[in-house]
Amino acid sequence: MLKFLPLLFANLRRKPVRTGLTIASIVVAFLLFGLLKTMEGALALAADLAGVDRLATMHKVSLIQTFPRSYLNQIRGVDGVVEVAPFVWFGGIYQDERNQLAAQATEPETFLKVYPEYRLPPGERTDWIADRASMIVGKALAERFGWHVGDIVPVRSAFYRKDDGSGVWDMRLAGIYDATNGDNSSLYFHYDYLNEAVSAGARDTIGWVILKIANPDEAQQVSAAVDAMFANSPAETKTATERAFIQGFANQMGDIATIVTAVASAVFFTMLLVTGNTMAQSVRERVNEMAVLKTLGYSKRVVAALVLAESFAITALGGAVGLGLAALATDSMSAMLAQFFPVLGIPPETYVIGGVLIVVFSVLAALLPSAEAWRLRITDALRKV
Repeated sequence: MLKFLPLLFANLRRKPVRTGLTIASIVVAFLLFGLLKTMEGALALAADLAGVDRLATMHKVSLIQTFPRSYLNQIRGVDGVVEVAPFVWFGGIYQDERNQLAAQATEPETFLKVYPEYRLPPGERTDWIADRASMIVGKALAERFGWHVGDIVPVRSAFYRKDDGSGVWDMRLAGIYDATNGDNSSLYFHYDYLNEAVSAGARDTIGWVILKIANPDEAQQVSAAVDAMFANSPAETKTATERAFIQGFANQMGDIATIVTAVASAVFFTMLLVTGNTMAQSVRERVNEMAVLKTLGYSKRVVAALVLAESFAITALGGAVGLGLAALATDSMSAMLAQFFPVLGIPPETYVIGGVLIVVFSVLAALLPSAEAWRLRITDALRKV
């Protein structure tokens, strides 16, 4: 096999501009594929990490609608409910608008009971619960800004302002958590700290509630019981599994799987046309050379295999570079998108799918040109000289 490599490299270098542009189109196709699969994987992973023993209650109309804090005690009284934790999306900003934070107000004690996967050292746990002006952050967020336990961090809100007109909440960093669900880029602080400072119209309201239930098999019954309590009230509720709640965020962007499939199909179809055209032109330009190879004793299988190998080399190089650039882009975007996608990375199966696509598209692009090289007759080719 190695003795054919000089022929392969010579063919690739024959038209460097054309080859380079073809590889560039393949790079773009696999780059977009990698980025799309990353976004799809981030949304799917967030839903997959949801607790099977947790439910989410939100306003029936929309997640942006709030409902009274007094609902908490009523929900706690529902049979099958172990604990509930309220949440308010704060929309945190640190220093300037580019530093968006996934900041949420909650009740520390109930939060840690509902989410045992958020691990804190005992001392930091006690400190956070005791100081209502304190917060905890994920280790990834602390490393991003160089925060340390004990730092006073000014956090602005994109949605809330204090009753005195100020929009800055000074929070002391009480602890840095390590979450086994991958969410290490969020910020959690005391609901009471937010509630006591906002204007009267925004007080004693919450955005959603996470319920920890005793038996996951009774999720449907508990959900129905919670929603029945607030039926026909000014703020009706909708309760579902935490997985469905998280998936609802993704559904606001549309059917991600369908979008990925549609966009990737269009991009790869275009790439296939470009690569196929390149291979067809390359074979037409080398008809006489292929006839000479057959005259020298190279079999039709070898000549056709050289065309297939050239197509595979071009597609493999472009695909590898494209997926590599997608991985680099994902790493650089992970910090910027941590507020929306705490777990962001190219799913491992993307590389497997990419490898399969490289083989499939390289064969499809070279199918007709290699068949033409296979059928080429020496006398017909040399007659054209």
